[in-house]
Amino acid sequence: MPPAPSPDHPHHLIEEFRALPASSDRRREIVAELDGNAEALPFLASVVADPQEYDLARVEAATILRLWPPSDPATARTAAQALLAALRDPEDDLVRQYAAAALGPYADEPAVDQALATALRPDEEPLVRDNALAAVEEAGPSDARTDVLRALTRDPDLGRAAARILTAWGRDLGA
Repeated sequence: MPPAPSPDHPHHLIEEFRALPASSDRRREIVAELDGNAEALPFLASVVADPQEYDLARVEAATILRLWPPSDPATARTAAQALLAALRDPEDDLVRQYAAAALGPYADEPAVDQALATALRPDEEPLVRDNALAAVEEAGPSDARTDVLRALTRDPDLGRAAARILTAWGRDLGA
């Protein structure tokens, strides 16, 4: 007889999640219960990436992926791709805000810098922009992020914050 799963094992919660109606707030609660559980990170990435999923469950999953980025490179790549997919979803600005905020720890993934730069455009939703800027700051200095921030210093809404980040990074403000 196989041993009983430990209480930290996420399978029973994932099964419960999948059995619930899509609009059930219990889905968000289950995601929250998986906070800090490394075995659940691939599942949480799938929740974030699914545009048909309950929006508050997606928000909770994005938050967990930000706070507990996977140490395994393959899982980290999956999480980054899920967050990028959520950021590109034009239907749900709340999910996009949390996805943008969660991308900082995933900045080593090739598409993340470009996605954050796109999210910082002036025609983007203001809270998505704010969260993208916070993710750029969290990601830390790189040549690409420095260039994005230098261009952003001329922005009437985010220019001062961009200049503050560049100064904190020890980078000049550019021309």
